[in-house]
Amino acid sequence: MKVIEIPWRRYVLPPLHEEGPRFIAVFAAIAALLFWAWWPLGVVGTLVTIWCYYFFRDPVRYVPTRAGLVMSPASGIVQMIGPSVPPPELNMGSEPMTRVSVFMSVFDCHVNRIPVGGTVVKVAYRPGKFVNASLDKASEDNERNSLHLRTADGKDLAVVQIAGLVARRIRCDVKDGQAVGTGERYGLIRFGSRLDVYLPEGTHPLVVCGQVAVSGETVIADLDSAEPQRDGATI
Repeated sequence: MKVIEIPWRRYVLPPLHEEGPRFIAVFAAIAALLFWAWWPLGVVGTLVTIWCYYFFRDPVRYVPTRAGLVMSPASGIVQMIGPSVPPPELNMGSEPMTRVSVFMSVFDCHVNRIPVGGTVVKVAYRPGKFVNASLDKASEDNERNSLHLRTADGKDLAVVQIAGLVARRIRCDVKDGQAVGTGERYGLIRFGSRLDVYLPEGTHPLVVCGQVAVSGETVIADLDSAEPQRDGATI
């Protein structure tokens, strides 16, 4: 039996995304000024600085690697599951695909990961609005960055980064034609947002609405399984 020791740093002082230090420095400087003005404000500033650190955390993930598994690209709540047409800029046709939406609050880890290994067929950015990412219309109206992925056996998926109410930057670190692996880091959205995954025809989600997903670790679908879509219950 293999046993993994869980280090305390994984939860208390997780690694940071490279965008984090400069924001933390700004928040810390503001906190210092607030302490100088009035110490209770400084305490608030310190708490906000701590929040900023955890917002940009980039923890190690333990990614299941069996072929066919589709992992959650984001950490957050599975908010919507249902048919939807993928973004037109990806040129994936007009037929609805099963969409799984994961909503990230400002307290979730915002580093995004590739849901399934393969090749990036196309990267497409589209500017838009910044309405609440928890709304269904955010998929159509909000600023977004979309990837068309193709697995080694020719299955097509899409994963879409959607900006939220206070998000003002979508970062995507992959390009057309690039080979990517399951669970690989590929981007980040700040602050508060949503990711949509569009599954191939005949693939059923293995998550339910309301479930907490962990980026790179939660299996949201199995491309090689005929298991029907799962039901869920609040207990």
